[in-house]
Amino acid sequence: MEDAIKDEVILNDDELICVLTGDKKKANAKEHMLQSIILQMNEEYGFEMSDMKRDYVFSYQDEEDKKKRVTVDLAIFRAGAAKEPENLERICIVCDPKVKSTDSRKGVDGALNHALKAASCDFGLWTNGDELHFSQRVEDVIGNEKIVDIADFPGIDESIEDMERMGDRSQPRKPANDSLIRTFKRCHDYIYGNEGRKKDAFWELLNLIFCKIYDEKRRYLCAERNETYHRQFWVGVTERNTPEGQAAVAERIRDIFKQLKTDTIFSEVFAGNEEISLSDYGVAYVASEIAKYSFLDATVDVKGTAYETIVSNTLKQEAGQFFTPRNVIKCMVEILNPTVNSRVLDPACGSGGFIVMVLDHVRRQITKNMYPELEGALLEAKANTDAVNDKVREYAEKMIFGFDFDPDLKKAAKMNMVMAGDGHSNIYNINSLEYPNGTLPDVPKVTASVAMSVKDQGDLEACDNAYSLENAMGKFDCIFTNPPFGSKVEVAASIAENYELKSFTAPEVLFIEQCYNFLKPGGKMGIVLPDGILGNPNTESVRKWILEHFKLLASVDLPVETFLPQVGVQASLLFLQKKTALERLVDPNSEMYDVFMAIAEKVGKDRRGNVIYEKDDDGADILFVEKKEWASYNRHGELIARHRVERIKHVDDDLPKISKAYKQFLEGK
Repeated sequence: MEDAIKDEVILNDDELICVLTGDKKKANAKEHMLQSIILQMNEEYGFEMSDMKRDYVFSYQDEEDKKKRVTVDLAIFRAGAAKEPENLERICIVCDPKVKSTDSRKGVDGALNHALKAASCDFGLWTNGDELHFSQRVEDVIGNEKIVDIADFPGIDESIEDMERMGDRSQPRKPANDSLIRTFKRCHDYIYGNEGRKKDAFWELLNLIFCKIYDEKRRYLCAERNETYHRQFWVGVTERNTPEGQAAVAERIRDIFKQLKTDTIFSEVFAGNEEISLSDYGVAYVASEIAKYSFLDATVDVKGTAYETIVSNTLKQEAGQFFTPRNVIKCMVEILNPTVNSRVLDPACGSGGFIVMVLDHVRRQITKNMYPELEGALLEAKANTDAVNDKVREYAEKMIFGFDFDPDLKKAAKMNMVMAGDGHSNIYNINSLEYPNGTLPDVPKVTASVAMSVKDQGDLEACDNAYSLENAMGKFDCIFTNPPFGSKVEVAASIAENYELKSFTAPEVLFIEQCYNFLKPGGKMGIVLPDGILGNPNTESVRKWILEHFKLLASVDLPVETFLPQVGVQASLLFLQKKTALERLVDPNSEMYDVFMAIAEKVGKDRRGNVIYEKDDDGADILFVEKKEWASYNRHGELIARHRVERIKHVDDDLPKISKAYKQFLEGK
């Protein structure tokens, strides 16, 4: 269900449509946060849109019997009840980022707790985008009331007693929209600003994230052993409020960390000497923030975006590197369309963006094959079932490989793959341009791992017989990569002299040749290259070499906005297929075949990195009516499909259209 609305509403660039009311609103930081909270209350907590009201005003009598008015940003009422103060079940206060939680008038106590008392409402939420606070109004046996801080409030058909009673057996929620991104950022900022961990806040956060993932993965082990699974990574609703509670949480989490460092999967990520160095309160705070979500049930796209948001602000910027945008990665993976039978490599994998996207792509194929009768949200929910996860792990263990020169990025990529749900990853710290030589410790591991993959897959005859089984050369079906390039990056002459293109010391040129070496005959690669290689007169010999060794499948020109605001480069996506020995006998000048070519004029953002949307001929944003579907658990633990109809803008991005056009090109349409 999708219809474009062009005449009903004209939006300026600084406006949005409220998902709750359908009205135009100023698109400032507070409004974006309010929209996020509305969606979160609907998708994660289960409250119906029809039971919500924004900018709700109600009156009350103060202690001096004077009539006062209170305005709350979002009010949630008892299901189906009239929107009167006596039916209020949740109050949400959303503030501008500049407002502190301690502000006497607009902060937690001055705004949220005051509103809870005025309305006799039991639960509320306060946020300024950077901080998130939950409060509960409680009364003692003689009617005296007080407000207490809690880690979370109950969802629909749930009580605070349910949350306290369930504890280690409670069902964490599947994160909606951008809530996991905000949670990761909030936790990172807390560690950075309050725990004295400015240099390693990223790693401290990841240690706790992986305790959470490890604890979730225990449910599979318990199922195999016919044991009852109880969560160890959980925080009671008021547990972080006392030193005793904080200490209990910290002890639980530190015990998990000790366990995971000895686990077969996680020992590949950790050296073994790492410690959780946060204070007990710091552990309890971060744990309470992330304990409420199920990471294994979250989509790879949600987890990947949240993870890379944190990584991009630490490792990458420190190293002067930049991410390949997710829409570029997705386009490249969709064009080459790897399957469960594809051995895939990224020889400059960074934090693992390409290989995680490949894993998700293949996961979707596996899920559809196993559940052909399902579609939409329920099919997506099946992507994290035990049966699918088993097949995904088996594929990743044998068929996905990533190499990087930076040991920190190797660790970050391994963590990204574990978060994506594979349970194992063949990610190695080597210099891909030196391989099969080199002194980095993972070089022999690559050889052994690829040899085992070939043996398990039984595809030795399809590999390039110009290379020995003793190394990884000639063994891969697909390569995706964005090699390092730029005027400041040069390859040592001692390495370059081993290549046919040895007159070039630019790594992007030598990576083209090395990717050729890694591919099977008929193997395909998608590579991000600076336009200079494809157009400069002094690189004509490189283009000639490419046409002699590869069949050109497709070329996609990217606009300069693609990598901005991190770096301004004019680049293209080149898709190549390694020629067989027989094909190489044909003179490239006499070859005749069709090549797909496209120009991406828009990639969803402007030069400053701001999102841009599709516009009509008059320059107004186009609104589309869409049915938004998602799956969530009801109070009985059953997964059900839910939906709402909303009017949204579409990001102005040509890349999804290009990957679709390439598919049609292959089908001859």
